[in-house]
Amino acid sequence: MKRQLQKIGLLLIFALFIQCGEDSSIGLVQYGDLTGKVVKKSDFEPLENVKITLSPSNNTTFTDAEGNFSFKGIEAQDYSVQAKKDGYLDKFEGATVNKENVVNVVLEMEISTALNQPPSTPSLLTPTDGATDLTNAINLTWESTDPDQDALTFVVELRNDVDSEIKKYEDIKEAMLELTDLKFGVKYFWQVIASDGINDSVSSSVFSFTVKEDPGNRFFYVKNENGNSVIYSGSFNQQNGSAENQIKLTSENMNSWRPRKSNTSNLIAFLRTDNNEAHIYTMKVNGNDVKKVTSSVPVKGFNLNEIDFSWSPDGNKLIYPNFGKLYMINKDGSGLQMIYETTDGSLISECDLSEDGTKIALKTNNASGYNGSIFTIDINGNVLQTVITGAVGALGGLNLSASGNRLLYTRDVSNFQSTNYRQLDTRVFIYDFTSMSNTDVSGAQKGGGTNDLDARFSPNEAEVIFVNTSNDGISQKNVVKTNLTGNILRVVLFENATMPDWE
Repeated sequence: MKRQLQKIGLLLIFALFIQCGEDSSIGLVQYGDLTGKVVKKSDFEPLENVKITLSPSNNTTFTDAEGNFSFKGIEAQDYSVQAKKDGYLDKFEGATVNKENVVNVVLEMEISTALNQPPSTPSLLTPTDGATDLTNAINLTWESTDPDQDALTFVVELRNDVDSEIKKYEDIKEAMLELTDLKFGVKYFWQVIASDGINDSVSSSVFSFTVKEDPGNRFFYVKNENGNSVIYSGSFNQQNGSAENQIKLTSENMNSWRPRKSNTSNLIAFLRTDNNEAHIYTMKVNGNDVKKVTSSVPVKGFNLNEIDFSWSPDGNKLIYPNFGKLYMINKDGSGLQMIYETTDGSLISECDLSEDGTKIALKTNNASGYNGSIFTIDINGNVLQTVITGAVGALGGLNLSASGNRLLYTRDVSNFQSTNYRQLDTRVFIYDFTSMSNTDVSGAQKGGGTNDLDARFSPNEAEVIFVNTSNDGISQKNVVKTNLTGNILRVVLFENATMPDWE
């Protein structure tokens, strides 16, 4: 009986082992499967190569190209499923694995910057909205902060009420932008756009400011930029001896030269190339409102860089040369008339009309620029007085005094002549019509091997301005001034400048 009981017990134990194998369990431990998918939260696009970690077992795997992953035959229990990928916030999901069902989880991952906040709306500080009478060089300032202390970059958009141009200043790292060469008399509108490189950009409100109408400069001159002549205005600080408020009045994309201001009309006349011809234009002293004066009869002569013209005293007319003829024209382009023609076939290169309108000084020369003469005529074309005739070297720089009793001019005293019109020792002289005598203004202060060119009286006629440069023809040119006898040290007013006018 005892043996039979032992056999029954063994059979029961054996049956128990068989049953355990059929239930996928070993003793008290059970196993199951876990599957899942990882996607972007924004658009549910699958994410590949995401690291999946189970806790507490620390089993790991990676998602495939479809964002899928799986764990087979893992212990049935509660798990924390972690998804981790560079550029995304870690994602956790809970899952309970059991032997009866395959557990499936979906993890939606957010980009790591998803919780990042945008910068504050830029607050415009200076100039204040609606500010007026500003200079043409100002600083725009504003304020914007970022809650996450991200580095900010700014874009400034600048518009005006003259044309449709929109200027964009990009990739600004500081809350400040320096603006130079703004147009006088123009109203500007500006806006700041802030970006942290993560969120959408944030735009400020739009502020406006207006630049004053007249810069108040009394000097006008020419600089060479991009192969073109460009007209500038400027002022000179006597106390510190430096040029100030140098303002570009014409574009470097056009050839503009020989500025002449009329204080009566408050306009600047100048020469500009148009369809391979030189014509007279006018503009306001701030460079705006450019108008063409001449049309059918352009300005012509042996060398356009040596050609000069003149305003009438009332600022309503201009006189100018065309080869051997002298013309007068209204500033609006009407009323063209020839007022003088040379009788010997010589070319008129320069002219200057006296302030009382009764006398015109002329410089004539041959086609090479030599055999020059300087003389005066009345408004009817009658010759009044001859200053120089048959000069061997170069002549130029005509400018009558306010009374008309003195004439400023330049002459190459070396009497040198060449095919390229090179000058070796050009000096400034004043001719007195009453005494018929000449005064050498260049004096002892003029350096050897240099030329003094394009001379003009100062407004009070106590000084003279002119261009000084080496006679090599390629060195820097500077606008300088001295007194009428040339016995004081010269003062350099503007560097790299030519064709001065001082009104």
